[in-house]
Amino acid sequence: MIHGLSSLVPVSRAASGTVSLPRRRVLAHAGAAAMAVPLLALPRRARAEQDERSLSLWHTHTGERLTMAFAVGGSLLRPALARLDRFLRDHYSGAVGHIDPGLYEQLFALQTRLGSRAAFEVISGFRSPRTNDRLRQRGGGGVARASLHMQGRAIDVRLPDVALADLRDAALELRAGGVGYYARERFVHLDTGRVRSW
Repeated sequence: MIHGLSSLVPVSRAASGTVSLPRRRVLAHAGAAAMAVPLLALPRRARAEQDERSLSLWHTHTGERLTMAFAVGGSLLRPALARLDRFLRDHYSGAVGHIDPGLYEQLFALQTRLGSRAAFEVISGFRSPRTNDRLRQRGGGGVARASLHMQGRAIDVRLPDVALADLRDAALELRAGGVGYYARERFVHLDTGRVRSW
């Protein structure tokens, strides 16, 4: 069963260190999730491994690497989410924000669909409002005034073994949020906002 993107399905926190997706809500949103990541579009190996979802990340600015499971079945792993929040901190100021787990579901779905075995190269995760303002004043990279990076709902990435245009196209097919294509800067922006592209 494909579980819904966590931005679509509210979660409840359990003392066991997991964040559970309520069964009734998962079933109610199964249709939307199936449109986002069709089961038949996933390789057989990926379908067999749906119970555990993991990511490998390399941060291009800090040089840090992280490989870990962020969810098992219908539960998000709370300790993993905390480590991912820290990993995707504002690399300019060190400020740590809460990252929307829906981004991890998007990354996992993209990597699975594209058959990539490489770590995602992260260019930007969380941004503090101060960092966002400073980057806007510099005038580079299309930094929005109300950027979803400040809410932990956006990430800029690339996959070294996948053409950037192919990553963009796969993200557009997911229809899980916004997709920005920055060919010159060599990254794709993903977010959990409304479906749109630029």
